[in-house]
Amino acid sequence: MSLSQYIDLSQQSLALSAVTIAFNPLFWNIVARQAVTIFSLGIIRDHLYNDALRNQPYFAAIHQPYLAYGLFAAGNVLVLSSMWALGITGTYLGDYFGILMDAPVTGFPFNVTSAPMYWGSTLSFLAVTLYHGKPAGLLLTAEVYICYKIACLWEEPFTVEIYSKRDRERAASKKDGKAA
Repeated sequence: MSLSQYIDLSQQSLALSAVTIAFNPLFWNIVARQAVTIFSLGIIRDHLYNDALRNQPYFAAIHQPYLAYGLFAAGNVLVLSSMWALGITGTYLGDYFGILMDAPVTGFPFNVTSAPMYWGSTLSFLAVTLYHGKPAGLLLTAEVYICYKIACLWEEPFTVEIYSKRDRERAASKKDGKAA
């Protein structure tokens, strides 16, 4: 048994999918400033992922359609419920522009995980892999997981800091208002 039996590393579509998987969270956190851009890049990334899997070898042992349905449902519940809880500005980096919610969201799905969109998306990538029975998808899903873990290392401290800063400013403002 060799790796090339299960994953065709010579396929350009596999490399292109891997690049877009890594690019998206980096771009969102460093450069992106518009919801349309973020959404469009996600659509392109997902298309390239599906295209990459289409060109890869099939392995019956990981073809698990019923498990895939469950993972896809769970992943989409996490993604869609977090979008509902955050609204458009919270979903598409409103905090990067100083558009903060009254308080950080702590209800479902944020009481399950601090990054429900990332983990829901990861579950969806895994679901597609299992549905199609493509070992290369396991490799790309692992990349998705790693990229999102790295993105969380930037995002979570940033979010804590911007809300803490706002709370400090509010407290100072109240103190100044009472002193006058």
